[in-house]
Amino acid sequence: MKVFELINFNRELLKKLQDAGIRLDDARYIDLYSDYVDMYQQGEKVSYIVAALSEKYAVSERKVYGLLKRFQSDCKPFAV
Repeated sequence: MKVFELINFNRELLKKLQDAGIRLDDARYIDLYSDYVDMYQQGEKVSYIVAALSEKYAVSERKVYGLLKRFQSDCKPFAV
């Protein structure tokens, strides 16, 4: 299957995700956010969680804070 064929086949879903304000690149950080939720529910402090996840996933702390903010935000209302 060619890249074009795959995109064309999923274009409606991709368009809805884009309209909702979701970046396709964020899919690679789903595990990071799941780890954040688990650690937060266990009572860890946010600054500790961010530092630990930054090291574990080899991204900057600023990136982790940005991802957390984006993943916790609501989708754009007109898109859903």
